Amino acid sequence: MERRSAAAVVLKFKVGDKVVYPNHGIGVIKEIKDISYGGTLSTFISLQILATDSTVMVPVQNSKAVGLRKLVSRAKVKLVLDRIKTASVDIPQDWKGRYQENQDKMRSGDIELVAEVLKNLTYLNSVKTLSYRERKMLDRARLLVVSELAEASGQIAARVEEQVDEAMSDVLATDH
Repeated sequence: MERRSAAAVVLKFKVGDKVVYPNHGIGVIKEIKDISYGGTLSTFISLQILATDSTVMVPVQNSKAVGLRKLVSRAKVKLVLDRIKTASVDIPQDWKGRYQENQDKMRSGDIELVAEVLKNLTYLNSVKTLSYRERKMLDRARLLVVSELAEASGQIAARVEEQVDEAMSDVLATDH
């Protein structure tokens, strides 16, 4: 019992918290429990991923490495929207390098980096047809950004989508 509470204090997670599991989206912590696996007792966080209604078990010792984190604050929501509006578009020409760089940003779980992928791929999509993989990544980035900003700000997703589109309107209005 001591071990579980120590892990919960270190991570600052508790049952009922909404957290972000990188590249999967928002999850709700259903339980934090000790499980014996291969003769070793480990503490696991059980998450219900909201978008897919699936359950994921994350070993507490790996939670930082996989990027499990709390939702951003309301103040950070505004910063992310401002960053989408003001950040310059950076599109590496090499498709493989661009895809790998975007994939790394998506895996990071950092909302600002995911928003950067969203902005860059939205711009690229406005000037040329995206590959199937990049189109899927654009859709995923949009879902992750909108869902977290909506949850963190207490707004409905449709309203946040409007705010994101408005923030990106300058980049889409420029001559290509």
